[in-house]
Amino acid sequence: PEDYQPPIWKSYLYQLQQEAPRPKRITCPQEMESRPKYYGREFHGMIPREYADELLAGAEGAYLIRESQRQPGTHTLALRFGHQTLNYRLFYDGKHFVGEKRFESVHDLVTDALITLYIETKAAEYIAKMTTNPIYEHLGYTSLLKDKMVHRLSRGRTEPRRVTFQRDERISSPLVRRSALKDTPEKQCSYEKIHNFKVHTFRGPHWCEYCANFMWGLIAQGVRCSDCGLNVHKQCSKLVPSDCQPDLRRIKKVFSCDLTTLVKAHNTTRPMVVDMCIQEIELRGMKSEGLYRVSGFSEHIEDVRLAFDRDGEKADISASAYADINIIAGALKLYLRDLPIPVITFDLYSKFIQAAKIPNAESRLEAIHESLLQLPPAHYETLRYLMAHLKRL
Repeated sequence: PEDYQPPIWKSYLYQLQQEAPRPKRITCPQEMESRPKYYGREFHGMIPREYADELLAGAEGAYLIRESQRQPGTHTLALRFGHQTLNYRLFYDGKHFVGEKRFESVHDLVTDALITLYIETKAAEYIAKMTTNPIYEHLGYTSLLKDKMVHRLSRGRTEPRRVTFQRDERISSPLVRRSALKDTPEKQCSYEKIHNFKVHTFRGPHWCEYCANFMWGLIAQGVRCSDCGLNVHKQCSKLVPSDCQPDLRRIKKVFSCDLTTLVKAHNTTRPMVVDMCIQEIELRGMKSEGLYRVSGFSEHIEDVRLAFDRDGEKADISASAYADINIIAGALKLYLRDLPIPVITFDLYSKFIQAAKIPNAESRLEAIHESLLQLPPAHYETLRYLMAHLKRL
């Protein structure tokens, strides 16, 4: 966009990280027979807190490990920061940790702890306010990110997609006409998708793409959306809008992929598996006896799954590749069975069941209608297409 201005990355927190105290290991002058094999000379055995205090006094960033006197067999990390000694219960399960983060070495753990303590002490007020003026909301910046995705995904479609409840003028019964949702306005298909954030370790300096501030620490500095690659602070992730635009390069498979993620990544209204399988079935399987009841060979169904995961919409499911239409029907059933969130979502399933139990036909249809309106757009459109297909069989 012409109004786009590159974001100005804020350097204050980066400068603070550079100023943070460096770790200083206080080694034990004698060999400790009780020292665990995963600790080094920083292990001092069972010494009192007061003695640990003396050893660390006057050296910001100094640290040692001692065995607890109150709980023999457990270990404490004693760390000097802010002119006082801080004591943390230290654990090891193949990696060292005192909280959520796990480290290859005690030295890395202490480095990260000093950075975090220093920044959160010096910039507590700044951190509390850093989300108040996010670059994510700046005019032009968010639209640029979206335009990049739309340009990459676009297949020439410029009209916004709409899901509409079709009106059939041939229906004369008032009850059935109502069930056809005669007066229901068009349901806009925004296909909103929340980001799939996961804790991530960034190599080298990285800045938050929501607030433009530096992501501090040695490891697990923030989170990354595994679907679109957006990098933000953990606290900023709670404020990011549900506008994830999945990147095809990050979608590793078609089967077992969330419906909304898949349709957004491929810029389609429904999963291509559903479209392609149904089209193939209606092309050559409408008169096949036992369709969806008779099973195809499981090995061939697995081949179809692998073809979709590998080739996407270019997968060959024609008669020359799979003469038995039950293989294609089996692949469609497998796809629907493997969805992490079913077409009728977990949270709405009970509403559909309750609606189906309503004795009065008119009230039952109204309740089902209300439940349908609550389905996510990708789920609604997939269900609509499936029902229309089953009606034609």
